[in-house]
Amino acid sequence: MHRSLWLATLLVCASCVSAQTASTPAYTGTPGNYIAHDFHFGSGESLPELKLHYLTLGTPHRDASGRVDNAVLLLHGTGGSAHSLFAPQFSTVLFGPGQPLDITHYFLIFPDDIGQGEASKPSDGLCMKFPHYDYDDMVRSQHQMLLDGLHIDHVRLILGTSMGCMQSFVWGETYPGFADALMPLACLPVPIAGRNRMMRYMAIENIERDPVWKNGDYTTEPIEGLRTANEMLLIMGSAPLVMQKQEPTRATAEAYVDQVLARTVAATDANNLIYYVDASRNYDPSQDLDRITVPVMWINSADDFINPPELGIAEKMVHTMPHAQFVLIPISDQTRGHGTHTQAAVWQNYLVQLLNESAPKH
Repeated sequence: MHRSLWLATLLVCASCVSAQTASTPAYTGTPGNYIAHDFHFGSGESLPELKLHYLTLGTPHRDASGRVDNAVLLLHGTGGSAHSLFAPQFSTVLFGPGQPLDITHYFLIFPDDIGQGEASKPSDGLCMKFPHYDYDDMVRSQHQMLLDGLHIDHVRLILGTSMGCMQSFVWGETYPGFADALMPLACLPVPIAGRNRMMRYMAIENIERDPVWKNGDYTTEPIEGLRTANEMLLIMGSAPLVMQKQEPTRATAEAYVDQVLARTVAATDANNLIYYVDASRNYDPSQDLDRITVPVMWINSADDFINPPELGIAEKMVHTMPHAQFVLIPISDQTRGHGTHTQAAVWQNYLVQLLNESAPKH
């Protein structure tokens, strides 16, 4: 499995890691790179060269004026990469002939976000001297990559999972009308606070309190801090109903934890984790959601431990966007907690509805 996919798998779908490990992606994608020169971050820091990596599926179609009119931007979750959305339970349900994002009709673009995948990141050498990026920086870099690298100034759809879900709200209000429609999956458009921030803070603190970390200048990974941080992420992405069924005894539950942590710790860089978990620190699209006037199909699941429905936030915030619909998927044998965002069979009909409702009028 691709190295950067492991944490995404843990946070995306903690209850089905072992199944995904044995899976072979049905699609691979065409890789590409874009270098953003002298990129300035919101923190005031900069990089002379910011490398952005992406994968694509399908072929761009140009209208009579030469403008690409079939691009779709798909955004991965925390710690993931472009490969994260090539998982079979996502790609084989959406990308094939006659499916909602059929690659014979759409040009699909999967970026690696700053700090993750094959994009520039702390582990490239700067360690904790790497610029402290946030979601605004990620979205701005994606926008620059599309315009200057791929020569695309409009997309048919932006679909994002988890962190990508939050970025889709940022996209919608920062670049109104750039997309015909938005499909945020598994997030809330309010600051990361309460239990969500507590879990992120604890994950970061456990690494930084490990003596081996050495303020980010470690020569070997701070394993104890990493293990505890990954334990927090395992719980964040957990789905109790599925876990109870798949690990019905103490022995199987403990063996599952040991298996998952052994793999995730081995595949995670401590500084990278600190950066991408903390990138949400100043996220807050709540004040400008009314700038999002395109159709929005926003979906959460009732067993999402990160975005629990009892907060009642989504039902309130959806009304601040004039053409938004919020759907709460009930708990079932098909949902996977926070990771339901990658279980495309559960919500694909809503994607079809969104594409139909947002189809350009000719």
